[in-house]
Amino acid sequence: MKVRAVIFDLDETLIEEESSNDASALAACEIASARHGVDRASLLAAMRQRSRELWRAGPMFDYCREIGISPREGLWGSFIGEGARLARLRAWSADYKIRAWTDALRDLKIDDAALATELAQFFERDRRTRHILFPETLRVLGELKEHYKLALITNGAIDIQRDKINGANLGNFFDPIIISGEFGSGKPNPKLFQMALDRLAVTPDQTVMIGDSLSRDIGGARAVGIRTIWVNRFQATIADHHPTPDLQLTDLVTLPTILIPAD
Repeated sequence: MKVRAVIFDLDETLIEEESSNDASALAACEIASARHGVDRASLLAAMRQRSRELWRAGPMFDYCREIGISPREGLWGSFIGEGARLARLRAWSADYKIRAWTDALRDLKIDDAALATELAQFFERDRRTRHILFPETLRVLGELKEHYKLALITNGAIDIQRDKINGANLGNFFDPIIISGEFGSGKPNPKLFQMALDRLAVTPDQTVMIGDSLSRDIGGARAVGIRTIWVNRFQATIADHHPTPDLQLTDLVTLPTILIPAD
């Protein structure tokens, strides 16, 4: 595949988002286990369930879905920035962070408001320190950087995604870095992909998009004519309603051997 530019997704393509979330959540659950003898896995499962329910019922769900902010990210994001909707999310999330843990503890027959606040604050602090990369990420990006222009398009809140990028030392690999929270709309909006093409000064046929989401990454890129490679790390299947990628990989290991610099 001959290309001049490579556009990457971030979460679950370069960074292990869910394992980072679970590591911080389990560390918080350990506090509850030491205090009340609860099972860590049971508390983690309850917290996942309760946080999803609260998030979906919350007043900012539609906005977060449009930008690409998940319930787990809502538990540690600061949501700094301007704009009425972001301000509303910032205000609402302060209570959401504590209530998710409160409800999860109550599912395990523990009524301890002080502990819920402690767990919420611990998770928020600890999660900002955990940015687990897939093993091949840095090597592959380093090899590609020598031959191609690299860009990053990621959905999410500005502060959260910047923390991930900076915490994982990925910033120097990409120019441009496009975060959906800066623009009020996320992938698969074709405007984000066209923006990347314009900033890279390349055409769609000179570019490839690498991502884990068929709807957001693959579908959005295809809408503007960019070729696509789906990173299917979790052995998912392609349903009839999904866009079809040009190529499918289980990881990024062989990517430098698949791509060829365009003349």
